[in-house]
Amino acid sequence: MQRLGYSTGGDPNGSLGIGTTQAIREFQLARGLRVDGLCGFQTWSAIVEAGYHLGDRYLYRKAPMFRGDDVADLQRRLNTLGFDAGRVDGIFGDHTAIALGDFQRNAGIVPDKILGPTTIAELLRMQPRQQEPELVALVRDRERLRSESPTLSGKLIAIAEEGGLGAVIAATSRRLTQAGGRVLALQDPSNSRSAATANAANAHAYLGLRLDPNHDRCTSAFYSGYSYESPGGKRLAQLVQQNVAEAVGARDTGIHGMSLPVLRETRMPAVLCEIGPAEVVVERSAELSASLTRAIQAWVITPCD
Repeated sequence: MQRLGYSTGGDPNGSLGIGTTQAIREFQLARGLRVDGLCGFQTWSAIVEAGYHLGDRYLYRKAPMFRGDDVADLQRRLNTLGFDAGRVDGIFGDHTAIALGDFQRNAGIVPDKILGPTTIAELLRMQPRQQEPELVALVRDRERLRSESPTLSGKLIAIAEEGGLGAVIAATSRRLTQAGGRVLALQDPSNSRSAATANAANAHAYLGLRLDPNHDRCTSAFYSGYSYESPGGKRLAQLVQQNVAEAVGARDTGIHGMSLPVLRETRMPAVLCEIGPAEVVVERSAELSASLTRAIQAWVITPCD
């Protein structure tokens, strides 16, 4: 943690004391993760990714894909220069590879889509004219959303839950189908598998539900990370939060930009709504499914601010 700039408060090396736990919490907050002070798989993966800087390694499209701050830096630089590398998420996927090849071609470099020393040198040499230029991926996302038909008809909506909300998923699916939409219902404890399935199906939007059985609250998260904020995801989160919290009478804890795996890995506007307690969700499941349907219908009309 110290190498990443977080003080461990004098904890001896190799010990997990109060100072290190606080450092983990600060890191989790900064990276858009759940703040619990525990160094689980997601947090450890984020710590590893944060240790990579542009030029530390060759980058190219492979499976599994490269992940890290160096990838995010590459995406950000390509976007500010006008090469659409997709949203800045620190994952080296197809959009990043294509944008890198386009950059190399324009710079007179062999377009092998591999980030090596020659390409890095040219990338660092070129600086955008504006001090803080808008990312081309953000411009593209907004224009794509605004150009779509303001109707649910024919649009594929992925609705996922980790467990305990199968009845809500089924009821919401029926309502959306009756309204003219198509639904991909996903019931899987693995958010990453659900994200991959939604990506493969080319879903128009992703709505994830997570039961928080022991807390009275409703909160909605959308993807935000590496100086990028999903415009479609943020708008959908706003509408879900407005409709769901009121419909079920849960404590409204607002919307939050986060970098949870399911939000980061989905390629479409995505929201994760966490709601509890269990007895309220069960008792008001009909109101919950109706409110989710209203939120999605409102979103297709106005998908971004």
